[in-house]
Amino acid sequence: MAANESTPPTLTRTSTEPVHVLFVGAGAVGCFYASRLHHPSQNVYTSLTARSNYSAIASSGVVLQTHSFGNYTFWPYAVFPSISAAAPNASSPSTNHASSRQSSSRPPPPHGWDYIIVTTKALPDRSDDAALIAPLVSAKSCIVLIQNGVGVEEPYRTRFPQNPIVSAVTVISAEQIKNGLIRQNRWTRISLGPYGAGLASPPGEAASTAQVVRRGQECMERLAHWWNEYGGIRDVETHTELELQTIRWHKLCINAAFNPTAVLSGGRGNADQLTDLELREHVTAIMKEIWDSAPHVLGKPFPDNLATPDRIIKSTERNTGARPSMLLDWEAGRPMELEVILGNPVRIARAAGVEMPKLQSLYALLRSMQKVREDRKAKEKL
Repeated sequence: MAANESTPPTLTRTSTEPVHVLFVGAGAVGCFYASRLHHPSQNVYTSLTARSNYSAIASSGVVLQTHSFGNYTFWPYAVFPSISAAAPNASSPSTNHASSRQSSSRPPPPHGWDYIIVTTKALPDRSDDAALIAPLVSAKSCIVLIQNGVGVEEPYRTRFPQNPIVSAVTVISAEQIKNGLIRQNRWTRISLGPYGAGLASPPGEAASTAQVVRRGQECMERLAHWWNEYGGIRDVETHTELELQTIRWHKLCINAAFNPTAVLSGGRGNADQLTDLELREHVTAIMKEIWDSAPHVLGKPFPDNLATPDRIIKSTERNTGARPSMLLDWEAGRPMELEVILGNPVRIARAAGVEMPKLQSLYALLRSMQKVREDRKAKEKL
């Protein structure tokens, strides 16, 4: 961790004010970024909600094998087996912030969570995640969304109109080898941006959210400072709302091109897809469709500093062996992130006056495949 103890004037706070951060989701990405945000010496305390890996983390912490920071064990301030267990309770006893060793029996902070960072898969067709975290949210809470796809923020803004929201996009290769054991293979980049009323909101509505956007900006700057200066992540980026949404749409060139194709091609990884001339043409055409459609949504083309489809393909060719998460979910029988990676882009683009027929075809086929398999499983249980 960085030894720099200085704090910019705009981030100043007294040393007696503990900051409590809760990560909702203890997968590989969540555990990695949580481990770089836990700084008891700076009065920043990070906790986790975990499900299948709760017992392992509660008893032994999170063991991390990282390319960027070596091997270490992250002991969260507290670990909770569910969101309800992490909900603040005014009757909870006061907690001792002096200990650097954490306990799974610690209660939630009595004055609520300052930051609630959601790192679970975005499955709006299966659950209302904004409603699920409602017991955690208070007036002071900032909601941070580290999730794939586009349109993930709107349900949270609808439910929590006065809470600051920070949207985040990561570029990281990490995996949970077994419960409580995380391996970070490469990359650490995280891009942050405040979220107001959305890019398509009318001017009056955007103006009404100016104050909450300013709060989001302040929260974003604090997070970036803690991750960078204390956590040692050097490629933390802060952006405006439009810039961050542009990054989200640009990342679709990877997620919406390779992930669905991995499933529909019979299980071929990203680099392997490009060895097939027909699949290569197919993937390139999807990227081009996103590239051509995004300006209608964003109001301007992708900036020159973002990788073109050709550059993305050349980079992907070198990343042999990579198998996208959508393929892993399909093979494991789990729901896929179809709405935020395919369905939402199609609907948002259509509302902006442009069709995305290639993405719509992928969306229709995969949604049907998933429904047929789930219907078959349901009948088998009868």
